[in-house]
Amino acid sequence: MREATKYRLLELIPGFLIWATFTAVIGLSFWRPLWAIYFIIGFDLYWLLRITYLMFYVLTSWRRYRRDIHLNWLERLEQSGKPYGDCYHLIFLPTYREPYAVVEKPFTALLESKYDLKKIIVVLAGEQRDEAHFQQVAGIIKEKFGDALGKLLITLHPQNLPDELPGKGSNIHYAAGRAQALVDQLGLDYAKVIVSSFDIDTCPHPQYLACLTYTYLHHPNPTRASYQPIAVYNNNVWESNPIVRVVASSTTFWLLTDMARSERLFTFSSHSMSFRTLVDVGFWDKTIVTEDSRIFLQCLVHYNGDYQTVPLYLPLYMDTVDIGHFWRSLKNQYKQMRRWAWGVEHFPWMVKEFWFKNGHGRRVPFLKKIYYLWNQTEGVYSWATAPLIIFISGRLPLLLADETERSTALFQNAPHILAYLMRLAMAGMIVVAIMYSRMLPARPAGHRWTDSLVMLAQWVLVPLTIILFGSVPATDAQTRLMLGGRFRLGFWVTEKK
Repeated sequence: MREATKYRLLELIPGFLIWATFTAVIGLSFWRPLWAIYFIIGFDLYWLLRITYLMFYVLTSWRRYRRDIHLNWLERLEQSGKPYGDCYHLIFLPTYREPYAVVEKPFTALLESKYDLKKIIVVLAGEQRDEAHFQQVAGIIKEKFGDALGKLLITLHPQNLPDELPGKGSNIHYAAGRAQALVDQLGLDYAKVIVSSFDIDTCPHPQYLACLTYTYLHHPNPTRASYQPIAVYNNNVWESNPIVRVVASSTTFWLLTDMARSERLFTFSSHSMSFRTLVDVGFWDKTIVTEDSRIFLQCLVHYNGDYQTVPLYLPLYMDTVDIGHFWRSLKNQYKQMRRWAWGVEHFPWMVKEFWFKNGHGRRVPFLKKIYYLWNQTEGVYSWATAPLIIFISGRLPLLLADETERSTALFQNAPHILAYLMRLAMAGMIVVAIMYSRMLPARPAGHRWTDSLVMLAQWVLVPLTIILFGSVPATDAQTRLMLGGRFRLGFWVTEKK
């Protein structure tokens, strides 16, 4: 069998698994409703225990976040005795059609960094498809911020280059090549250049670069690690609608659970790493949608499993997808979640690299292969199936049971058992809502005190958001990968106001 055929068969597996699960649950509800009720109760109990287990990790990360956000990282760096004067930060900011007001945000935030601004090199990476607008915005940025930074490199990614998927990955891949020429021209040591790939709306915490430098210099092998901060969608949180806020903040808390389990942590969205490493693996993948998490796997494969992601418990502040129009914002939220769920494209790539004859990761330790592949596969599978089974499929056998089955004690008690398990699970949302309120910026002028109450009350929307903006887009993405061809996703740029 040809390698391409094997790869295509692997692309079918995630979608097949979720549709087989949905078919089995629905079929069992028709064929043996009582068996289905047993299964649903057991499934709900399993997820209650799992949520309780995950809350431990959320609280662990939360405590570390509250600790680290109050530390003076620049002072710690200066007192550490580690020489950091020759450490440079190379920050990539890819943009496509964003207005100046959005592009200006990260530059303003960088000027507030508690770090030597002359050690910061920023790459503003635009697209030829948007050349006229980009050149206008870049000109203003250069005039306003160029002299304050160490270097400002402006790149224009050519259109229609071969073997590329138009999007963020191909843009920063091209920009990285241009940046390498600049780093060489400056005579900098690749291992002393710390790369950060930021979304264009990313505003780093003032202590972020100092914290990143401190962590990098204290790591026993800093070029064999990526560094993942907390993504917090606070830039426009008070102007966003409650549904969008819940979805965005749920992403933050999901990331917190994985940060406390760093052995399973991938890079996500905005992240940092050594320029030495980035050059070794050939930059970000220019052929896929989810280059932000693929870069971790590229490094894992290149270094034969000797690679990790180190959590940084300082936030990077970003925008929600809210653009001031309710329905367009919800549509954009769905598309963003579907794009993130397209990370399922890693599954066939991992199998190919780990086990195919031409795979580059065959020397990764066997148990590490299994561990990462299981986490990836189970994660996207549960993302698609668990919310629908818990909140919707659990009611189906109750509707389909015949009179004999309805007379059983199990049937009569099932609604009460399921409701009780649901209430216990939702109790965790109270804890999350309290933590969320502690992460919010101060209420802006013009917002009423009742808006703060809405910030807490909005968490009752979780059962809705976890289905419409969790399970459904995840199922959509995996189904598209299974169908292939014209159903494949390209890179959708999140609309920003």
